[in-house]
Amino acid sequence: MSTVLFHEIVFGPIHSRRLGVSLGVNLLPLNGKWCSYDCIYCECGYNDDNREDRKIYNRQEVYTALRNKLTQMRQENSPLDVITFAGNGEPTLHPEFAQIIDDTIALRNELYPSAHITVLTNSTRLEDEGVFNALCKIDNNCLKLDTMVADTMQLLNVPAGHCDPERVVRAIEKFNGRCIVQTMFTRGQHDGHRVDNTTEEEIALWLEAIARIRPRQVQIYSIDRKTPEQSLEKVPVEELRAIGERVKALGIDINVAG
Repeated sequence: MSTVLFHEIVFGPIHSRRLGVSLGVNLLPLNGKWCSYDCIYCECGYNDDNREDRKIYNRQEVYTALRNKLTQMRQENSPLDVITFAGNGEPTLHPEFAQIIDDTIALRNELYPSAHITVLTNSTRLEDEGVFNALCKIDNNCLKLDTMVADTMQLLNVPAGHCDPERVVRAIEKFNGRCIVQTMFTRGQHDGHRVDNTTEEEIALWLEAIARIRPRQVQIYSIDRKTPEQSLEKVPVEELRAIGERVKALGIDINVAG
């Protein structure tokens, strides 16, 4: 079941639970998802949904769309907290991702100098030097880490090919704390298997990884919209806050979205 797709290069602004007034940038196909994960909770549905359109827009087209929107918002005196790269999948898959980030920094500096630039990434492309360097230039590189248990990663995130949580953490550590870690907590059934990254074993291993990474903030949340796997449960905010207190005990800032 496909859920929500973004049918424009630039969309919004919308109010984000974690980021404030956010103007979205989608570098991926407008009518289908393209991602190196196929998370069973993804609001965009599965990679196999709506595969008829796989066109991605080039650097110049993205630049023009973003400049036009920012100019319009500036003329209307509209507030803007953040320009957020998200959309229909994994933004760092775009072959001109690094150059688009450079363009966005220049546009931000010209038109909305107080706005931050954020990229929501699933952390699978951090070993690419161009992607890593681009993420080091922006204000908020938000890096997904949902679990440190390999079997849970396979069931929950459904990576394209094998993906090792330890390898992901080693890549995140290279930011030397100049990053934000985002984690989705949920539980339910998928393909006949129990999926739950809220058990004590899961949380303990995840906290060990957070202590190693020492990000400037951890953002935790649960499902808020329809999901492709319909059995998934929303984790109560009280449980999220309890996890958050354990992050605080490590001396790390925590943001809990209920």
